[in-house]
Amino acid sequence: MPPIVNSPALLSPRFPPGFSMSLDAGLVWFRRDLRLSDHAALAAALQSCRRVHCVFVYDRAILDPLLADGARDDRRVEFIHAAVAALDEALRRRGGGLMVTNGRAVESVVDLARRLGVDAVFANTDYEPYATARDAEVARQLAERGQRLLLSKDHVIFEKSEVMTGAGSPYSVFTPYRNAWLKRLTPADIGARDGDFGRLAPAAGPPLRPTLAQIGFRPGNLAELRLPLGEEGARQLLDDFMDRIDDYRTARDFPAVRGPSYLSVHLRFGTIAIRELVRRAREHASEGASTWLSELVWREFYQMILWHHPHVVERAYRPEYDRIEWETGPLADELFGAWCEGRTGYPIVDAGMRQLNQTGYMHNRLRMITASFLTKDLGIDWRRGERYFARKLNDYDLAANNGGWQWAASTGCDAQPYFRIFNPVTQSRKFDPDGAFIRRYVPEVAGFDAREIHAPWLAPVDRQHAARCAVGKDYPRTVVDHAIARAKTLARYSAVKG
Repeated sequence: MPPIVNSPALLSPRFPPGFSMSLDAGLVWFRRDLRLSDHAALAAALQSCRRVHCVFVYDRAILDPLLADGARDDRRVEFIHAAVAALDEALRRRGGGLMVTNGRAVESVVDLARRLGVDAVFANTDYEPYATARDAEVARQLAERGQRLLLSKDHVIFEKSEVMTGAGSPYSVFTPYRNAWLKRLTPADIGARDGDFGRLAPAAGPPLRPTLAQIGFRPGNLAELRLPLGEEGARQLLDDFMDRIDDYRTARDFPAVRGPSYLSVHLRFGTIAIRELVRRAREHASEGASTWLSELVWREFYQMILWHHPHVVERAYRPEYDRIEWETGPLADELFGAWCEGRTGYPIVDAGMRQLNQTGYMHNRLRMITASFLTKDLGIDWRRGERYFARKLNDYDLAANNGGWQWAASTGCDAQPYFRIFNPVTQSRKFDPDGAFIRRYVPEVAGFDAREIHAPWLAPVDRQHAARCAVGKDYPRTVVDHAIARAKTLARYSAVKG
């Protein structure tokens, strides 16, 4: 991983909304913003340049480590590949086109800017450590040639230090941050960023986009998941969710119910704008819409935490929790493998992990349940679980994934207190009361009734026989006793607190 760099002084000044220049040519560098509508960097270029070129780079600095892990059928790459194709087609319908290259981003962008002779490269700010270091190097090399990297705020509504405490320090508790965020919000913050597509430079010829095989990957099961793709797919999901948003507060916690928006992967890769989501949320005066807006603010809270506290990438937000003695050794490795593969003997945990492995998606309630189980029932370091989610989640986002795991492990800011430990059976009965979700992903226990399915090891032998599921044979025995594990966790954390 490149060094963590988050000094604004190393980057070119952010291109502000509404600011315009008179430039001959510009290059828009698409990254995690694969759409045309409400696109801040594209709008800035269209407002400032007589001629606008567009490029997307399959960045080997990101893709090669995936291949090194053997992930040739990575659903995220397949999703991006489809979105890039849709973006190119949309640009061509408007008289332009997308140049698509396969190489290291720094060299590709700087070389293309030189060959095109553009005055500036326009891009949207990415706040992750690698992206910050990459952009600093692009800015440096462009400056040597008299060119500029102009960054726009697009991925979030408020970035970096825009929402701070009265003392000028970063917030560490969500609720005051959310209140300050909402108080600061104005219509200008969420206004659409659009421009004149007539300034797009025409495509040099027919599409020349590398295939998945040419960038080292192969199709996985993305098509089987029927996930709507590209900007049009994001719009389809948003329109569907708007018909359900008023019920979001009550429906969002039940994995068997169509409660979430399912937009997280689209938000991650920018096939829809965060500004549009906030605008749509504010159009609905309901508790459901208000709750969903709070979830969008949580995303920005974790982005802010990562920016101001980059140590969270490798260490606990609260330094004292780095002293926790996690379980290690062969038994811990065996238990971690059981957790990863969904064979812990706790149906709700196993259902969540199998959903993740099969689809790349996991319901938010299940993310909390499975993360709590790994850290507080199995006593395994949260970083191992975070890395597993990073490999498997379609919507993987460093800030959100890190924040969620540190919340569950009680090592992060505004985290769940360490003495609050999810009981997987109680959680299962509360949020999947009929066992509908469990039956979908853990068919071995489908024969149990709604009372038995949450803890099948408690069912009498005759009921296990009737359900055609002998615990210990057809479905694993529980790998840990929750009551005993809870006591060990309290002792583990108490030692650190003491």
